[in-house]
Amino acid sequence: MGRFRPRRPRGRLTIGPTLSNSKHLLVIEPGGSKLRYWRDVWSYRELLAILAWRDVAVRYKQAVLGSGWAIIRPLLTMLIFTFIFGVLAKLPSEGSTPYPLLVLAGMLPWLLFAGIMNEASNSLINNAPLVGKIYFPRIIIPVATCLVALIDFVISIAIFVVMAAWYGFLPDWRVIFFPVFTLLALFVSMGPALLISALNVKYRDFRYIVPFMIQIGMYVTPVGFSSTIVPEKYQLAFSLNPMVGVIDAFRWSLLRGANPLDWVSLSISIGVALVMMLLGIAYFRGTEKTFADII
Repeated sequence: MGRFRPRRPRGRLTIGPTLSNSKHLLVIEPGGSKLRYWRDVWSYRELLAILAWRDVAVRYKQAVLGSGWAIIRPLLTMLIFTFIFGVLAKLPSEGSTPYPLLVLAGMLPWLLFAGIMNEASNSLINNAPLVGKIYFPRIIIPVATCLVALIDFVISIAIFVVMAAWYGFLPDWRVIFFPVFTLLALFVSMGPALLISALNVKYRDFRYIVPFMIQIGMYVTPVGFSSTIVPEKYQLAFSLNPMVGVIDAFRWSLLRGANPLDWVSLSISIGVALVMMLLGIAYFRGTEKTFADII
């Protein structure tokens, strides 16, 4: 092996052996870590899968009913909302849509959003030993929670299919757009999830704020009722909640178009989701270097 000698081109430092056939080269350049960050995320994709599988394996490990909670929770919520909004409040459904299906179709994206928010908010705290000891892109940890929430989401879809078959109200051709709207629901969820997970490292109050926000949000989002009952003069402000457009899109796709698809509301949801995603990534990346010190 030949001698090592530093060479100093403008703006970067390159260190390597003088032999021309060497395969080892270390390049240190300003801003290199930022440029390579997303490439590192891809390189650590196996860690993403391992973290997700671990969370799935231990989530219901000590629960008496185990994974049965993924079935019981949406069914009980559907029954309660149907009784409150459909029986007591006598709110209308859309067309000939059975009210339980209206509620269940709205719950699908909401439960996905709530699951991601709940899991992501504490994900960095729960993985404190891992964050403090080794290097890897920390964004992998909250992203892994999305895969965990998707498991419950798939189970909820199965429940909807069974209920729709029971009522004889299976989806029509519009269901082909369902995967697109599912990706939109993930997109809407990830921005706030990244922001909250980073904030929770420094401000532990968010572990109490997030469940409260989700509980309140369920009643101000059209989960248990149709968004068409909101007066027209409030529709624009109502649509600033990005989940409104997502829920309407799910219902349009799954309920044979009985629930109208409002393109204005959907566009607003996409715009708000984009802003939240950029804000979430920017704040997460800006504070990520401090996680190991304060977690």
